[in-house]
Amino acid sequence: MRPRVSWRLAAAFVLLTVLVACSSNGSKAVTTGGPSTSSEVDFGVSMAKRGLWAEALFRFQQADMDRPNDPEILNNMAVAYEAVGQFEEALETYKRALQAGPSNSDLKRNYSAFIAFYQSYRPDAETDASPTEESEAVESSSESEGAK
Repeated sequence: MRPRVSWRLAAAFVLLTVLVACSSNGSKAVTTGGPSTSSEVDFGVSMAKRGLWAEALFRFQQADMDRPNDPEILNNMAVAYEAVGQFEEALETYKRALQAGPSNSDLKRNYSAFIAFYQSYRPDAETDASPTEESEAVESSSESEGAK
């Protein structure tokens, strides 16, 4: 018998991870983009805090179009995908984020928590690597690209 994860518990966990990520990054996460990107991210964070995850996801997607390799935006977008139950998209977005920001500790923490949830949600699902192996692979590929 496999354990069932309550959707309310999962949603509360996701909200907590977004709030931690948002509070630790503050406005720093949005200062490098233009005014529209900053507005989209700020509004997305506001919507996430209110539990309006579909709107938050839309805003993060809009910001991602302006800055496609920003690890903070990708992290927020992955968490929003989790919150709306699009776990495959969350996994792919976390992987993109890890490629863009392999040293981002908030991202690594959120990814690790997601993988723990995802493996209990879909124990038959195969992720490419554990969070540690994934970040090590990203770091080694970044180093080898720099040596070219």
